[in-house]
Amino acid sequence: MLEIIHDYWVYFLIGQYPNGPLGGLVLTLLLASCGLVLALPLGIVLGLARVSPWRWLRWPVTGFVFVVRGLPLLMVIFWAYFFLPSVTGVKTDQFTTMLIALVVFDAAYLAEIVRAGIQGLPRGQMETARALGLDYGRAMRLVVLPQALRSMLPSLVNQFVSTIRETSLGYIIGLAEVSFIATQINTQVFTKPAQIYLILGLTYFILCFGLSRFAYWLEGRLARRGMSTASAVSAPKVSA
Repeated sequence: MLEIIHDYWVYFLIGQYPNGPLGGLVLTLLLASCGLVLALPLGIVLGLARVSPWRWLRWPVTGFVFVVRGLPLLMVIFWAYFFLPSVTGVKTDQFTTMLIALVVFDAAYLAEIVRAGIQGLPRGQMETARALGLDYGRAMRLVVLPQALRSMLPSLVNQFVSTIRETSLGYIIGLAEVSFIATQINTQVFTKPAQIYLILGLTYFILCFGLSRFAYWLEGRLARRGMSTASAVSAPKVSA
């Protein structure tokens, strides 16, 4: 195993770059990061629509979220790779195709995270903001959404973990992410598939487990901060 790491670690890390396209672990992390960052604004908009008081807005968005969450990501990738070019007439490369699929897929899940974060706030936040003279949009933007986003941070980290795992499906359209590179290395070595895929599994495990533990730590930190804030608010004031 150490011999494989010594001989192929650069290829495993960055693919053929700079003499060819970027690939490997760096491409996996880049794709997952770009997918989540681009999906977050769309997810916030969809999440706000999910809790909107207007049914004409809430129902279509709810239907979209349920449909996307009910489909396997593999199907979304096939649609982005084969269906979109036939409609738009523009052929996208593997990276762009996978990025589009991840943005659509992650946006639906982030919409539910945003909805849960808003609905998980203590009752009366919106009513208090409206009583102070804010309209619905400003109350949501200035009062409700910042609190919801703060409580959503652990869920966002967990969604990033899921996105890292989902990038491996780029293999089916020839995207040179880390699992594709591992297969390429296996075709060159032939005799050590167990060691190669063990390295791949350990790579995914270290990444995902480390991020999951970070999400757990972040959740505990936010919970402790919330408890300390509540204690400070409820503590009786002693006058001199």
